[in-house]
Amino acid sequence: MSTYLLIHGGWHAGWCWDKVKPLLEAQGHTVMAPDLPGHGSDNTPLHEVTMDKYARATVDFAASASEPVIVVGHSMTGLSNSQAVEYAPEKFKAQVFMAAFLLSNGQCLMDQAQPDQENLVLRNLTFSDDQSSMTFNEDALKAALYGECTDEDIEWARGQLEAQASAPFATPVQLTDEKWGSVPRYYVECLRDWAITPKSQKAMYEANPCEKVFTIDTDHSPFMSRPEELVKHLVSI
Repeated sequence: MSTYLLIHGGWHAGWCWDKVKPLLEAQGHTVMAPDLPGHGSDNTPLHEVTMDKYARATVDFAASASEPVIVVGHSMTGLSNSQAVEYAPEKFKAQVFMAAFLLSNGQCLMDQAQPDQENLVLRNLTFSDDQSSMTFNEDALKAALYGECTDEDIEWARGQLEAQASAPFATPVQLTDEKWGSVPRYYVECLRDWAITPKSQKAMYEANPCEKVFTIDTDHSPFMSRPEELVKHLVSI
């Protein structure tokens, strides 16, 4: 059995894994789905949230486990998870990028997202007056994030989405082959994703090869739209 550390992406919190967590636990695995700084139950002010705080919190979550964890990152947190693995590779058994940013040393999220003219995220953001946080245009949620989810699930998620700190989007990761590169990588690509398009996902996992690439014919949020299929892949790692 393994310990899975499930890290939510931007605007979300640990609640987004509510369909996945019991499926893994039913197979005897240990599962953690915490809230990152500034998300959910964590009250860190958004103007204080940084990539480093995300990464160090993720290391702390992993350190609380009784064994090295399989860390799963969604979307933005592919980057903070990578930084966490760089900080403490001994705490991680594997790193899974689920429709997530998988970048090389010195790159930031915007380096990959801005050239992808087909993604529906950047054009649907509203920044706070001080530029420290962003909210997502609710009218675009289904098209960008939840295209294969039920209306009921979309409404459930809509009621819990929060503003997102902007600093982590512009912070480059600092990674080495000796540390980050020593922990096996896996990618879950989503073929109907309009937040990180399939073309963008493929470019990333080809630039940073993984042990295996799993494919799900769904949207950006397989934790809601295809939880059983996602878990089937996770338990094969």
